[in-house]
This record gives sequence, structure tokens and C-alpha cells, in this order.
Amino acid sequence: MDKALEIGSKAPSFSLPSDGEGSINLKDFKGEKVILYFYPKDDTAGCTKEAIEFTKNITKFKRAGAHIIGVSKDSIAKHKNFKEKHALKVMLASDETGEMVKKYGVWTEKSMYGRKYMGIERTTFLIDEKGAIRRIWRKVRVSGHVDEVLAEVKGL
Repeated sequence: MDKALEIGSKAPSFSLPSDGEGSINLKDFKGEKVILYFYPKDDTAGCTKEAIEFTKNITKFKRAGAHIIGVSKDSIAKHKNFKEKHALKVMLASDETGEMVKKYGVWTEKSMYGRKYMGIERTTFLIDEKGAIRRIWRKVRVSGHVDEVLAEVKGL
């Protein structure tokens, strides 16, 4: 899929292996809010900061009725190491095939030091209790992002 996902669109279903032994399915969260955040790579500066910020606020998100799921193309083994190293409490899902990042339109051309390559655009989706996308944050800047997402969740 391309970037056709919009506010009000039904969130594409998924079933991905998770760090918690087993898999994470969107349908398992029916009737609950989901913060689905896509990030480029475990244990890099921005991705670590984002995961730590979500972890610090996980109780506030739970009180607001929201679950947090981080998705990257890293393996489950890398996710487990990442979680242990930083004491992360967010669920992490592995999309090694890249199927989900394409469905959500976050697999994009990037550029660094003049070199072009394909990668995950840091993006967050707020999915409501009925499975509809209520908010999309593209090209996320980590600083202040978690607070903004929490304010939006509380407003639903």
C-alpha cells in the first residue's frame, strides 16, 4: 500500500511476531486504543530515546486505555536485547518481511550524506477502539512527541 492511509481509514490488520513470545494482532485490541509507532532500528539514539519516553509514560497511557506497540524490521532476538538493555516496557513487534511497513506507508526513500536508501519513516498512528485511524504523525521528531501523543489519547 502507499501513503493512502488517512484519518478515519480503517487500520490495516496485522499479525506479527512479538518480543513477548508469540504474536501481536490488531484484532486482539478491539475495544481499546492502540498507539502504533514505527521506528527505524533498535538501539540507535533516536529510537532508544523514543522507546524510553513511551516506557516512562506507559502507566499514563494504560490509564487512558491505550496500548503501545513499537514496530521495526529488527528481529525478535534484537528486540529482546533492546528491551533488556533499556528496561523497556512497550510491546515490540518484528516486521522482518517488511509487509506491514508497506501496508502502513512508512517504507520510504531516505537520504543520508547524499546516499539514497529505503527505510522506515518514523511514524506514529493512533487507532481508536473501533480500529479506525484517529491521528497520524509522520516524520516524527522524538523530542516532545510522546507528550503530544498522550495528550491526543486523553482527548479521545
